[in-house]
Amino acid sequence: MRDRLGIDWLTAGLVVLTTVSMYLVLVLCVRLVGQRSLATMSSFDLGCAIALGAVIGRTALLLDPTLLTGVVAIVTLFTTQIALVRVRRSRWVDRLLNRPPVLLMAGDVPLRENMRAAHVGEDELRQKLRLAGIRDLAEVGCVVLERTGAVSVVRRSERLDPWLFSDVPGAERLHAAAEEPGARRAPG
Repeated sequence: MRDRLGIDWLTAGLVVLTTVSMYLVLVLCVRLVGQRSLATMSSFDLGCAIALGAVIGRTALLLDPTLLTGVVAIVTLFTTQIALVRVRRSRWVDRLLNRPPVLLMAGDVPLRENMRAAHVGEDELRQKLRLAGIRDLAEVGCVVLERTGAVSVVRRSERLDPWLFSDVPGAERLHAAAEEPGARRAPG
């Protein structure tokens, strides 16, 4: 019973090493797959996340985890998260770890190349527009896939403040779209 509660220093060090490694691999995979992996989950995504958590947890806890091994793994995960939050305060590091926002629509024009790169289909875009209460494409100022995986739908207004879109690659297209009100282009 006592051997199930304890941990030696070598094992604690291995737990820290594997936990940090698995966490960084997870961050790298999310970075490679893109922010879509963070968006709302389907039942398949949820199943994958649960399985992924089990794999990462089992790996972090080594083959035969004890109570203290689990405690070391949890403390290491939280410590790594806190450290990354502090490191990400640097704009350079934050941009290295996170994909930039993706402009999906400029005005009423879907940007298919950006949609393809972000793995967003037309059906999904239409759904996001409907959920935002868009009734007509002429109402759309722009649609942005944010770093978090959420989709922002901004309605057309007199003016889109450039500062709000300064971190969005291709935001210069918004000014051209704003200058052509009513120049509706049918998706297709």
